[in-house]
Amino acid sequence: MDSRYRLERSSSRAAEFHARPVPDPADRVVWWHEVTTPALVLGSTQSSSVVDVDACRAAGVDVVRRRSGGGAVLLRPAEVTWVDVVVPRGASGWADDVHAPMVWLGGHLAETFRSLLPERTITVHDAPTASTDFSALVCFDGLGAGEVLLGGHKLVGISQRRTRHAARLQCCWYSAHDPVNLVDLLAASVRPPWGRLRPVATVPADVAAAVPAALAARL
Repeated sequence: MDSRYRLERSSSRAAEFHARPVPDPADRVVWWHEVTTPALVLGSTQSSSVVDVDACRAAGVDVVRRRSGGGAVLLRPAEVTWVDVVVPRGASGWADDVHAPMVWLGGHLAETFRSLLPERTITVHDAPTASTDFSALVCFDGLGAGEVLLGGHKLVGISQRRTRHAARLQCCWYSAHDPVNLVDLLAASVRPPWGRLRPVATVPADVAAAVPAALAARL
């Protein structure tokens, strides 16, 4: 097995990408995916009742369920960078402790962002999960193991799906983010006041797009 992580780039609707299984046997790979249409991506165990289906339909937003856990994430073309890192059992980055691969990836992501933004303060959350009233609903309102902060605000969200032979670490970051766009797609019964959501950090689009290749070279 090659000891390096290779980069694969793709583009499609979010549903096609999130339906993609991890190959068995798994290879070390960084999947960089660009969505072609907007999508509201739910965590694997989130109820579909949190979605305002009519609002999504009117806005042309697909509703998709990813294979990993956590809260909802809104993906809009040219505003978000989505990357999956597939870590085969026994490869660098693998650990039986489910949190360790996320901290491993977060450390490499932080170093990659620091190399591109040397003047900014970039840190990794290596502590117990920091929850809020809305973090189970909205991914970027909480902090989990390995997630990356820029200037104290969440920059990279990370979630994980495990099989017997690999860990699939799913992460994303934004070059533009308006919480209203996400809140307006949630059901009225659960919709949070957007002003109570934690600020989300963004980076310039050229920086966001430079990270996947730089990350793959670093792993």
